[in-house]
Amino acid sequence: MRKKVTVTDKMQKRYVYFLTEPSGRNFHPEFKPTLSPKEMLELGVFGGKYMTDCAKEFPASWFKKAKLSPEKHDPKLNYFKVDASQPLSVWREKGWISKDDPRGWFQWYCRYYMGRRLTEEDERQIKRWKAMRRHAMQIKKNCRAGDLDCHRKQRQALLHWAYDSRKM
Repeated sequence: MRKKVTVTDKMQKRYVYFLTEPSGRNFHPEFKPTLSPKEMLELGVFGGKYMTDCAKEFPASWFKKAKLSPEKHDPKLNYFKVDASQPLSVWREKGWISKDDPRGWFQWYCRYYMGRRLTEEDERQIKRWKAMRRHAMQIKKNCRAGDLDCHRKQRQALLHWAYDSRKM
């Protein structure tokens, strides 16, 4: 299986990558997200603004119930109704953005989920994803099970990284 994908959106023109794995399968053994990109979009992430101009790249089913805001970032669309995002400029300053995924981790995850594999970038992003466990541990340590009002900003941040803190 090798499918060519050509992307043209606001941030990439004629960017080409290949899907070499089945969608949603054959992940790195240490990468075990609890939410798919579709589930994340349906729950509400990134104030609804993140994926508004690149839906053609991904399955239409991901966007049927997605909470999106084409006009501007709207934290009320986030599952926990709080802003847990940093501007793209901060991501760039910190070196978190790669040329392959100019929108950051979630774009990488969507493409990885679809079956794209970029060995070095995959390892870098999975390492960043694993670092979010410390936030999950803080919620488990400081919040009663099922208390979704406890550490809402941290919970939303975890949601942005495909961790489902509703089950912690």
